[in-house]
Amino acid sequence: MFFINYLDRTAIGFASPNGMNDDLALSAAQFGFASGVFFIGYILLEIPSNLALHRFGARIWLARIMISWGVVAVAFTWVQGFTSLTVLRFLLGVAEAGFFPGAILFLSLWVPSAYRGRILMLFYLAQPLTTVIGAPLAGLLIQQHGLFGLAGWRVMFLGVGLPAIIIGIAALFYLKDRPADATWLTRAEQEWLTDSLRAESSAKSEGTGHVPARFAFRSGRVWMLSIIYFGFIYGLYALAFFLPTIIEGFQDQSGQSFGVLAKGLITAIPYLPAAVVMYFWSRHASRNGLKSWHIAVPALVGGVSIPLALYAGSPALTIAVITVTACAIFAALPNFWTLPTQFLTGAAAAAGVALINTLGNLGGFSAPYITGAVHDWTGGYEAPMFLVGFFMLLSALLMVVLARSARARGAEGGEPTVDEGAEGRSSVAPG
Repeated sequence: MFFINYLDRTAIGFASPNGMNDDLALSAAQFGFASGVFFIGYILLEIPSNLALHRFGARIWLARIMISWGVVAVAFTWVQGFTSLTVLRFLLGVAEAGFFPGAILFLSLWVPSAYRGRILMLFYLAQPLTTVIGAPLAGLLIQQHGLFGLAGWRVMFLGVGLPAIIIGIAALFYLKDRPADATWLTRAEQEWLTDSLRAESSAKSEGTGHVPARFAFRSGRVWMLSIIYFGFIYGLYALAFFLPTIIEGFQDQSGQSFGVLAKGLITAIPYLPAAVVMYFWSRHASRNGLKSWHIAVPALVGGVSIPLALYAGSPALTIAVITVTACAIFAALPNFWTLPTQFLTGAAAAAGVALINTLGNLGGFSAPYITGAVHDWTGGYEAPMFLVGFFMLLSALLMVVLARSARARGAEGGEPTVDEGAEGRSSVAPG
């Protein structure tokens, strides 16, 4: 589901340099705005959608999200101009709202904290692999120019939109809302898993009783985590939406001409190492206990590396530096998402995860729009990429500040911190 979700979300980046911008007469700023407006609709309904999932259950709600976004994704096949592109991107955000935080919440309701880091890592592998597999796939679909009388980029939108509807329908029959409903578990396994999760939930709520959703909005840690996540998302989507366009520029730089499939394969290069690094980095955190540097160091590396890509001097070296940035971003993200559900439970967890994702995804709107607008203003990608570096360095700094604050609280009240022991106790201190 996440694979298809991210592919549909970023498909516009593949269409842009392969005929869409020319056919629709889009400037870089218009393309950036249309790419980013997705997140406005997404943000408006993110928290209500996640609370609805908490109320109605993941099976129905996640399936509903997938089917509705699939319908909108298919409609991109017939987009006619900047206005209709912007409207559809907004509606795609509305349709997708709640999927990612809903999936994070769903996994927290199924997986005890001692195993959550590695499970989130496996879930997050879908994102870099979307580009590894999806970029060449998009290239192959774009090459089908003339199929059904459509331009190649329109065929691509049709091809990546239909699977969301199919998998959404399948999810209605496959997903189960809780371990007790899982027919593939024995009774003993159901009881062990249910008891483990209930004990963790009780421990998180101990001394506070029922934790309402409004707790998440009053938590300073939730707001701090939102800003940290903003930096990662800003970097992620600056790459996702503009890397295909940057690769298009390699042709002028090198004097070579790349085919559509070749461009897709070049786009995929940074993401395969990113998937490998993410796997081993998350496994290290899982085995040795999550530390603040598991999140801060990748943010620092990403913040420094992305501006350096501007001075690489050759397409190959540029891709190598961008690969370092992609590795850094994806190394941090699954470890980051183990934090909120360590100190939030129930409705507060649903609201908190959605709030962090909502505010963080403001970076998803800001990155493509600001990158495109500043590019049009300055005539290059130098200033936009320095902005990416700034926001990622800010995330690194705030992660260190948050960890030190948590350690201070732990020393005063005996609360666990992000740098404590095993993964099951690795968290920003609750309260």
